[in-house]
Amino acid sequence: FLADRFVEGTCPLCLYEDARGDQCDKCGKLINAAELKNPQCKLCRATPSLRSSKHLFLDLPKLSEPLKQYLDKVTSVGHWSNTAKVIAYSWLKEGLKPRCITRDLKWGTPVPLEGFTDKVFVWYDAPIGYLSITANYTDQWEQWWKQPSIVQLYQFMAKDNVPFHSIIFPACQLGTKDNYTIVNHLGATEYLNYEDVKFSKSRGIGVFGDDAKDTGLPSDVWRFYLLYVRPEGQVNDTYFSWSDLMLKINSELLNNLGNFINRALSFISNNFDGCIPEMILQYDDKKLIAQVDRELNYYVRWMGNIRLRDAIKYMLNISRMGNQYIQSNKPWELIKSNALDKVRAGTVLGVSANICCLLCTLMEPYMPDACANLKAQLNTEPIHHILVDNFVCLLPTGHKIGKPAPLFKKIEQELINELKAKYAGRQSPVKEASPVDVKKNQDSESCAASGSNPTEVGNLESLVAEQGNKVRVLKSNKASKPEIDKEVALLLDLKKKLMIAKGENPEQVQGKSKNKKKR
Repeated sequence: FLADRFVEGTCPLCLYEDARGDQCDKCGKLINAAELKNPQCKLCRATPSLRSSKHLFLDLPKLSEPLKQYLDKVTSVGHWSNTAKVIAYSWLKEGLKPRCITRDLKWGTPVPLEGFTDKVFVWYDAPIGYLSITANYTDQWEQWWKQPSIVQLYQFMAKDNVPFHSIIFPACQLGTKDNYTIVNHLGATEYLNYEDVKFSKSRGIGVFGDDAKDTGLPSDVWRFYLLYVRPEGQVNDTYFSWSDLMLKINSELLNNLGNFINRALSFISNNFDGCIPEMILQYDDKKLIAQVDRELNYYVRWMGNIRLRDAIKYMLNISRMGNQYIQSNKPWELIKSNALDKVRAGTVLGVSANICCLLCTLMEPYMPDACANLKAQLNTEPIHHILVDNFVCLLPTGHKIGKPAPLFKKIEQELINELKAKYAGRQSPVKEASPVDVKKNQDSESCAASGSNPTEVGNLESLVAEQGNKVRVLKSNKASKPEIDKEVALLLDLKKKLMIAKGENPEQVQGKSKNKKKR
């Protein structure tokens, strides 16, 4: 007998031609290998034959009512993503069906039941691993798994695993009539695709866990970018893009977050003997603290709602505000002026260092290595990194910081080109070109003929992102109209240069934009 995943064919529901014998990756439905149209053995491509065999089934219809009651309760009080709720309730709406939980295979967990000892469990035993792994770790495993009144279970997964964790395994737990902890919060995402195609290990398309370390990129870079593009909330599938990874790392981590932290700590190290200066707060400082408070509250709210992608944006907003705060106050000029101005410079840098301390705390779930590095630079203790709802200056006057150093390195276009080529895999079949495709190809050739420089394009993309961030901060701070207009003009100029560098015609793009508005 073939294992489910060794049978491939056309999905009977959506007609996707590359479905597996257990699930269709396109529509996400669980299917049986016998239901596939045009089935083939994955190994030899021969057509498998059907044989009769005796198996155990999970009687899901019998558990429909207790399962619905459970779902109604946890989805109303818990944090379930919209994707998770839609999938779970669609199963109930369609009507639950008995599901086979054994197979005729030579490997797997044997079934300890007379008449079925030659069978093994399939998928049914996998979620039990959550309990058995905990039991292997500690004899106190029941403190976690049999006290549902005081334990909250959070689970994270892509949408294809939702049926197992929202329907099948909870049904198994309910069926035991024992006091098990059942999932309270389920954060399911849509799919993350690779460039403009699906990840496919068999086709060599995409980067996988065992490849990531070979790229030379730090683990924090991977963690940051994958969470930045996490397909959560109301979004559809998102895409992993090498060019976008370079842009986000260089603009957000290097030029925004890393730049602010390094500027603030280096100024203190070079001008105040590495000690937090006295802070005499003025109106502008208090206004900044209130704005940081607002972003911090959003961060805490979204993290609590399992919206990791949304939360990270508010962390980056705080560092943007910090950059603008330093830029507006110009401590490098104040430090060279009179004694009063030097005190003002000290206040600006003291507040900035405390924002760095807050950012260190907010970074930890996303970038633990950079966080540990920053803790050493700040010379802080665990008490300095307790997350609270309001921003408080936890680094007092006189606190001695460590040695500042850049947290992040720039990613060069050459490396991105190498990695993009390495993980491109086999190309998709070329379809017959439509008139639109021909036009796109002509535009692409025009771009190539113009001598488009990838390095120049990458640099301009970073500048556009940085300038766009600057404009957003000015608007959120309600800066004067002339000041905003000046920076917007610079942003538009950079965008124009970027279009030219890509071989695009700025006037054509503007014309299309105007026509769109008229329609």
